[in-house]
Amino acid sequence: MLLQKLRESSHCKTKNTMWKEENNKLARTFEFKDFQEAFAFMCRVAFLAESQGHHPNWSNVYNKVTIELTTHDAGNTITEKDRKLAKAIDQI
Repeated sequence: MLLQKLRESSHCKTKNTMWKEENNKLARTFEFKDFQEAFAFMCRVAFLAESQGHHPNWSNVYNKVTIELTTHDAGNTITEKDRKLAKAIDQI
């Protein structure tokens, strides 16, 4: 039942679909209907990130999820790993 909810939820309400480059990070805030949808989105991103071996810095406050991507092994700069993960997150 939980997996079905994860598949059905995560309908992002965010109008801004662009990642911003700031402070050597790709950053974006996603907004959802409620906490449950935001958390379902985070679960989906977690599985995706794990499969790519690249993990976001993120925060969640109720229905908003802010994600920052940077590559620590490259001196905390934006690399192709970050761009690839950002693109994959956009497909969720």
